[in-house]
Amino acid sequence: MKKAERELRREIIARCKEMNVNGINQGTSGNISARFEDRMLVSPSATPYDALEPDMIASMALEDTSGAWEGPLKPSTEWRFHHALLRERDDAHAVVHAHPTYCTTLAIARREIPACHYMIAAFGGNNVRCAGYARFGTEELSAMAVEAMRDRTACLLANHGMIAIGDTLAKAMWRAVELETIARQYYLSLQMERGVILTDREVDETIAAFKGYGLQDDAERPKSKRQRSQAKSKTAA
Repeated sequence: MKKAERELRREIIARCKEMNVNGINQGTSGNISARFEDRMLVSPSATPYDALEPDMIASMALEDTSGAWEGPLKPSTEWRFHHALLRERDDAHAVVHAHPTYCTTLAIARREIPACHYMIAAFGGNNVRCAGYARFGTEELSAMAVEAMRDRTACLLANHGMIAIGDTLAKAMWRAVELETIARQYYLSLQMERGVILTDREVDETIAAFKGYGLQDDAERPKSKRQRSQAKSKTAA
């Protein structure tokens, strides 16, 4: 096994444990996958996260939709939507699925999350949709999840939980935590019956601003006194 693959397997295990530590999941109900070259690495079914070892992570070929896997343990029962998202979305290199309390509460009510907070823009649009209901692990659920994720990086699953994707495991996990935070805020605002939803223009402005979010542009960064002095010296020379 390549060193990079083993490290990714270790990170999947660490992120599974992180889900429970940060309160967005309980027991082994959540599952995580990541792309490695032309394969999907995915947490196994019904195995306590503390018992996981890198070799226990299931491996599935992305071009093979039969469900065949390599490894000592069978993949998560939810492998289908993990596989479909990694196979069909160029922007998806990792998928996090969990059953956080507030996301699931809204999903039980079959509610999408509207633009109640500007951070909704982190999910690609002015809402996070709620996919319809189908039994866990089915092709029907996978198809509805993929559709709900169209042009989005997260969705709710009716009477079930949520999904978030990212270009890294860290980004997918960040989105999962952020989604639960917004779900909680939206739920609490519903109790007050005074929530105000942002307009599409306001959300679009945030999406545009996010394109440079977290990046530093040297051309716009204020120069220190020392840098200004060095610049003057170069000009004089």
